Amino acid sequence: MNSIDFTPLYRSSIGFDRLASLLDNALTTDNVSAGYPPYNIEVVDDNRYSISLALAGFEESDLDIKVEKNVLTVRGEKADSSEHRYLHQGIANRSFERKFNLADYVEITDAVLKNGLLTISLVKEIPEAMKPRNIAINQAGSGVLEHQQGGSKEVNTKVA
Repeated sequence: MNSIDFTPLYRSSIGFDRLASLLDNALTTDNVSAGYPPYNIEVVDDNRYSISLALAGFEESDLDIKVEKNVLTVRGEKADSSEHRYLHQGIANRSFERKFNLADYVEITDAVLKNGLLTISLVKEIPEAMKPRNIAINQAGSGVLEHQQGGSKEVNTKVA
């Protein structure tokens, strides 16, 4: 199955059009290198998150972190070192690219590489205009608009 029909969702929901493209991308993404590098996504509290990637042998200069159109991309490219001869090489030393889809209003606050672990801190900051608010219901006044058959007489009263 390559696509999902979201028509029933669109009948009763507004603003979820990005959901279809996210799921479609998840179903069609090539999972050849999905296991490298290993990572954790942690919920720190209600609006704070943390992504940790295990990057043994990588230095800050080998890494590139970018955010574009709500997609966080972490790339790593290790320079070839032909000075070593291995009998066994179990520590991955290959290039990688890992992408994470971010929700609206999720911003990256910090990225730290320490002890072979890259930790990216994220926070979801919803603007004041987007936060829930109460809407007052106005009482209808006794204003009447009349239309008379032989003329165009209007009676206007102030509506609260």
